[in-house]
Amino acid sequence: MDRNELLEQISWKTDELAHLVAEYWHQYSDYTNWQFWFVLFVLIAPLVLLYFTIDRNRLFEIFFFGYTVNMLWTMVEAVLTREGLFVYHYFLMPFLPSATNMTTSLLPVSFLLLYQYCTNRGKNFHLYVLVLSALYAFVFANVEEYVGLLSLNRGMSNFYIFFIDVVIAYFSYWFTVFLLRFKEMPKFK
Repeated sequence: MDRNELLEQISWKTDELAHLVAEYWHQYSDYTNWQFWFVLFVLIAPLVLLYFTIDRNRLFEIFFFGYTVNMLWTMVEAVLTREGLFVYHYFLMPFLPSATNMTTSLLPVSFLLLYQYCTNRGKNFHLYVLVLSALYAFVFANVEEYVGLLSLNRGMSNFYIFFIDVVIAYFSYWFTVFLLRFKEMPKFK
């Protein structure tokens, strides 16, 4: 096949996949299933909690950290899903990424609140990240698997989820620290 034929084939398969995902959602994952409401709750509840607990004096710094966690987890989740390592059985809408509730709400909000807590109280962020990541990887992910919300395939394990959580949180932390220090540097004229 030449380039145009491959692109046409990719487009056709993408349309077919979108149709299958929409059909699956309507049959097994729409608003008539309790799992849909759980996924919606996991999306909305952390955002409501955030509204009431965010340190408004450091809003941009803390949101920058959370935004970095969000962006990194969204990209990683897209790769893991595309490669079939994560299979989400229930999701909000067929046209949204399947882990929208996790990557845009639960994970970023919990890590940014942890960042806020540790930096406001002088706690060891790196140590607390290990604890929170272990909870997500070895407790929450197992519960999700047990109740049928998620499948880990092709060698994906809870340890890898733990490792990814830690790397993303640490990178987000050091990137935020770097930008805060950069902001404080004198301007060159």
